[in-house]
Amino acid sequence: MGFRLVLGAEEDIEVVGEAADGQAAVTLATALRPDVVLMDVRMPRLNGIEATEQIVASLPGCRVLILTTFDLDEYAFAGLRAGASGFLLKDTPPETLVAAIRTVADGDAVVSPRVTRRMLELFGERLPATSATEPPDDGVLSSLTTREREVLGLVAEGLSNGEIAARLLVSEATVKTHVGKVLAKLDLRDRVQAVILAYDTGLVRPG
Repeated sequence: MGFRLVLGAEEDIEVVGEAADGQAAVTLATALRPDVVLMDVRMPRLNGIEATEQIVASLPGCRVLILTTFDLDEYAFAGLRAGASGFLLKDTPPETLVAAIRTVADGDAVVSPRVTRRMLELFGERLPATSATEPPDDGVLSSLTTREREVLGLVAEGLSNGEIAARLLVSEATVKTHVGKVLAKLDLRDRVQAVILAYDTGLVRPG
């Protein structure tokens, strides 16, 4: 109810439906085809991770934001892997919630670099194990230039564009261009998917 009141006050946001559990969320999303779904994790009948996976698979144009307590919730990374475009803390200030929904509706992600680092600290060990001597999967990354691979690795470490620019001694605009090319070449929606792919291919490893 609190979220609905906040969002209903915005002229450019319309709340088209509410669901009491994950199964109802999937059913409503399929019927209403919203631009963005704000998804809780712990719900009866069907949890938010499974609901997210079903919604993203059946409605490619629908973006999902996961709600989590973060430090207590072990499912946040699973939600991103299921196709969510990011996650918000349940105590997110109203203005941040509204901005995040607009950002996701525009096709970007809302996992900040700082949150990415914390997320990987907490959930990195849940990623598929790769040997320290196992080379990255060049089949997936073969379309990237050396610099683009380097930028992807730094994105996966949770660095912002500004931090990457300082590390590589280039402009922030140049980094933004590299990130855009990485996403386009690898057919990724956003930085969240880039982080997951970097770990999946072994380009970077937990710890």
